[in-house]
Amino acid sequence: MPAELLINVTPTETRIALVETGILQEIHIEREAKRGIVGNIYKGKVSRVLPGMQAAFVDIGLDKAAFLHASDIVPHTECVDIQEQANFQAGNIASLVRQGQDIMVQVVKDPIGTKGARLTTDITLPSRYLVFMPGSAHVGVSQRIEDEEARERLKNIASDYIDELGGFIIRTAAEVVGEEELRQDAEFLKRVWRKVLQRKEKYTSCSMLYEDLSLALRTVRDFVGTKLDRIRVDSRYTFDEMRSFCQEFVPEFAEILEYYSADRPIFDLHDIENEIQRALQRRVDLKSGGYLIIDQTEAMTTIDINTGAFVGHRNLEETIFNTNIEATQAIARQLRLRNLGGIIIIDFIDMLHQEHRLRVLQSLEQALSSDRAKTNISGFSQLGLVEMTRKRTRESIEHILCGTCPTCLGRGTVKTVETVCFEILREIMRVNRAYDADNFIVYASPAVAEMLMGDESHSLAELEVFMGKPVKVQTEMMYNQEQFDVVLM
Repeated sequence: MPAELLINVTPTETRIALVETGILQEIHIEREAKRGIVGNIYKGKVSRVLPGMQAAFVDIGLDKAAFLHASDIVPHTECVDIQEQANFQAGNIASLVRQGQDIMVQVVKDPIGTKGARLTTDITLPSRYLVFMPGSAHVGVSQRIEDEEARERLKNIASDYIDELGGFIIRTAAEVVGEEELRQDAEFLKRVWRKVLQRKEKYTSCSMLYEDLSLALRTVRDFVGTKLDRIRVDSRYTFDEMRSFCQEFVPEFAEILEYYSADRPIFDLHDIENEIQRALQRRVDLKSGGYLIIDQTEAMTTIDINTGAFVGHRNLEETIFNTNIEATQAIARQLRLRNLGGIIIIDFIDMLHQEHRLRVLQSLEQALSSDRAKTNISGFSQLGLVEMTRKRTRESIEHILCGTCPTCLGRGTVKTVETVCFEILREIMRVNRAYDADNFIVYASPAVAEMLMGDESHSLAELEVFMGKPVKVQTEMMYNQEQFDVVLM
């Protein structure tokens, strides 16, 4: 299918859209002031060891301490000495690291919400064809290279590049390349690693030793092996930078890279701006008349499917089945578009036939097959829910573009006008008992003030008679619906 990358660059942020057959499938955003740190290598200092959690907190120079679990510490790193390697399987964090220790780590997950970054000591450096594994004497081959002859050929070539610095994993894009390309990649990665080691000796604790590529270059690197018809970028500087990078590392992309200089904004070409706005909404409408409701929390994401206005042409069971099948395509797209990860619970409309359930699962698996993020579907649970996971390394679009609502404080709802009116009446009673005052003034939002002086005026009058004190209501235009003040006079 026709696919292209559209890259919009401004001084403050870079946005990249993957469009397939004219439809937005993925959106990646990186703000200059908040660049992602996945892939970065740091010289950190262990700030706290938690034996009960088999983990440690490591200061890498960020606002929040990063998290290092015992399972993310590998035997060949500086954490484990020769005597301890025999007992490494025990995974005792107290024997692996100590408080105050300097340690070289790599970020595998960005800080998300209230959680700090996730770290590993199993450091890797990716390039076009290879992934370098410092300290390892191993050669691995991507499972996507299925031809045994090609696997053996690549393994034999890469084995010659292993030395005291480390080993390699051969990426899918290397399946048809020759020895010279692999050698250049191997030498490049070793040069980078030697630079990291030099900085480690030179730099103090809590310093960054290696920074991953910018979003534009990283995207080009990660899309190697993906069929693209065109890459268009609207920044001359970024275009020149990408052209140099592609000519050196990804020559097949250099031919399809274009500088976009038209007056029309590049993201207007496929209605991308509006698609981004729709990706922030809870409701996703299906063509049939059904719809999805997507709710994202810190622990998981839930997706509910409803038939809505879709009544079908045969019977209820067929209507439900067809809606669920259509929903699988929409769900796969929304997971990529919104960059949703972690635990995902899908509440399909209940189906009576086991065959329909199996076909819905197969449709979901097929729809997710084009997702570059790793997914795992557990099938229907006893409650009829589909449980799945999707690998998450960076913030979702909602977390990047949105913040907590100042009115509802993240609840997703606000108190009704009636509820706030009753709260005000109770507050007046409480203040009257606690303090001596001649009268009261209530400052409230327009809607609440209108109800107090209208539908609830009788309640306010009864309260005035009961207390024997007047109450005046004052409209405050800047107050939100839940906000009010009771002032003593």
